[in-house]
Amino acid sequence: MYAVFQTGGKQYRVTEGDTVRVEKLPGQVGDAITFKEVLLVGGESLKVGQPLVKGAQVDAKIALHDRAKKIVVFKFRRRKNYRRKQGHRQPFTTLQITAISSS
Repeated sequence: MYAVFQTGGKQYRVTEGDTVRVEKLPGQVGDAITFKEVLLVGGESLKVGQPLVKGAQVDAKIALHDRAKKIVVFKFRRRKNYRRKQGHRQPFTTLQITAISSS
């Protein structure tokens, strides 16, 4: 069985036991989280929500909080002596999917 759920403005396709990296969520490592915004549940029969599947949920456990690799943002205008350098590290949460239920 698999499901598509949304969090942080993005959609993720997961199955039980998957590890997925999402936008940073509140909570401590080891906490359980339930996602009720399930858009699709697949397996033997396909359930598509309009927009959400009623009674479906994805249960997960927070495995890690961290920050992604640094990216460099460099703005430059030729012949104008304009240079701006800025770095950014996006925080993320790693989830371990424990259960998918479609009721």
